[in-house]
Amino acid sequence: MRETSVAFEEKSQFGFEETVERARQALAERGFGILCEIDVQATLKKKLDVDRPPYLILGACHAPSAHQVLSAEPQAGVLLPCNVTVSVEEGQVVVRAMRPQGALAVLNRPDLAPVADHVGELLRQVVAFAAGGQ
Repeated sequence: MRETSVAFEEKSQFGFEETVERARQALAERGFGILCEIDVQATLKKKLDVDRPPYLILGACHAPSAHQVLSAEPQAGVLLPCNVTVSVEEGQVVVRAMRPQGALAVLNRPDLAPVADHVGELLRQVVAFAAGGQ
């Protein structure tokens, strides 16, 4: 798995639709709800008449963690939800999830690091499962 300052990333062993379903399953199994889904491909086609490969954003929320962070720092809401993306790039399906550690670091609240670490580990597991790992 590749890890950047903003995301966990892995190429999937599966097609686009199966990877999306595996991401949904992995999120649910780890206590996340999906607040929204954004079909970037369809949106850009409609708004700009641009053709692009599939790209889906799943806006996921781990409610206990979101509650904890928002209670401590209300402005953290602009960093939520935790986005998971599934896209086709150069013919390969790629799944990514945001790294909460990177997002919450901008708040300069070391007391929130354990929450970010916990959610980050869950999202890393989501990416691994969606892409074909366990």
